[in-house]
Amino acid sequence: MTQKHKCGWCLGSYLYENYHDTEWGVPLHDEQQLFEFLILETFQAGLSWITILKKRENFRKAFDNFEYKKVANYSDKKIQELLKDSGIIRNKLKVNSAITNARNFIKIQEEFGSFDNYIWSFVNGKPIQNTVIDYKKAPATTEISDNLSKDLKKRGFKFTGSTVVYAFMQAIGMVNDHEKSCFRNEEIKKLTNP
Repeated sequence: MTQKHKCGWCLGSYLYENYHDTEWGVPLHDEQQLFEFLILETFQAGLSWITILKKRENFRKAFDNFEYKKVANYSDKKIQELLKDSGIIRNKLKVNSAITNARNFIKIQEEFGSFDNYIWSFVNGKPIQNTVIDYKKAPATTEISDNLSKDLKKRGFKFTGSTVVYAFMQAIGMVNDHEKSCFRNEEIKKLTNP
């Protein structure tokens, strides 16, 4: 059996490779999953993505499966519980930002009909197909992530700098940054242009 070529960043870890092969770059439109990725990316700020992936199930448990309406109403007692939960990243600013971001997520839904409508409007509803030869040379930010970051911050979102936002865009398939030689590159293109 021949080994399929994959993006260099995921090699060597089953967890990483499975995430790469099944989720990363797939266009996502489900509100709860969009919220999950948004929160996970904000917790990732300054850390590696594998750190977050290893704790993902703990995050799901701790944050009520990312039900944003529940998260938006977390009490001080719940915040204290989260800060004592060794299964997640116990950063007070990030925990508080998850609640703030949940409230702002709901405000965007009210204004745009869904967070999906809002977020995908930045790419006119269609994923950007990049030509990445080597993942090490892929951009960390783009003009679109700069603009989206600025808009999210204006709306009160926290931990949504351009680098975090671009990683979010990659994760939810707003951009296809799979390496050109990666087997997922063409698969993702087919998903977006059947």
